[in-house]
Amino acid sequence: MATTTKNPSNRNPKPPPSILHLSFNQDRGCFSVGTTHGFIIFQINPFRETFRRGFSTGTGGEIGGTGVVEMLFRCNILALVGGGPTPKFPRNKVMIWDDHLSQCIGELSFRSEVKAVRLTRDRIVAVMLQKVYVYNFTDLKLLHQIETETNPKGLCEISQSRSMVLVCLGLQKGQVRVEHYPLKRSKFIMAHDSSIACVALMKDGMLLATASSKGTLIRVFDASDGSLLRELRRGSERAEIYSLCFSPTAQWLAVSSDRGTVHVFSLKIDSSSLNK
Repeated sequence: MATTTKNPSNRNPKPPPSILHLSFNQDRGCFSVGTTHGFIIFQINPFRETFRRGFSTGTGGEIGGTGVVEMLFRCNILALVGGGPTPKFPRNKVMIWDDHLSQCIGELSFRSEVKAVRLTRDRIVAVMLQKVYVYNFTDLKLLHQIETETNPKGLCEISQSRSMVLVCLGLQKGQVRVEHYPLKRSKFIMAHDSSIACVALMKDGMLLATASSKGTLIRVFDASDGSLLRELRRGSERAEIYSLCFSPTAQWLAVSSDRGTVHVFSLKIDSSSLNK
């Protein structure tokens, strides 16, 4: 009788990677994907994979997951947070990763899980369930901490202009907070009656878009004074808004949802008329 012998190396094959996180870099020219095996960086135009980094944990060679991957423009510095069933790093730490050195060059530790990270050339923003922390990039010194409403999605956006603007949840349902750091000014906007589901900020920090958990209306505000500029109806039925995105000139606003559609709205906003 013929017998077959199984290859011992196939007894415990590693599962295929699953996507845990996706985000664009600051100039929207690349995007990063965090997976249960590590992370991958893609260039958009022309579209191609730039590089990938596989992680393992422990002596047994178990795969190491990355739940947050934030690029710093197109340089070798990234911010990483562990994720997945076998995270590479603790979920309560932001690891500053130098991919040229293939090692961490700094870390920020917290008492709770990190929900999101945002980067500028001189700031690191870490988002927790009910707090936002702002750090100086060069020496990792804490500059500001903000209390927010419960924020399981880690909603927070920052401008990439010299005049840093930060948008996060306020302390009430449906409220957003806008921090104008050069002016040392905080602005609270009651954007919706129900909880905030998604926010977007123009690169220069001048326009703010919000969507609520109902997903029927998108509102666009002047971020400097909180005035309502546009109210856009996505539909009459409830939907979960996944993302909001301004075009570079604020001529268009794209909205994606769990309805399997992407709506593109013409804003027709004259940026020269906005408060600067």
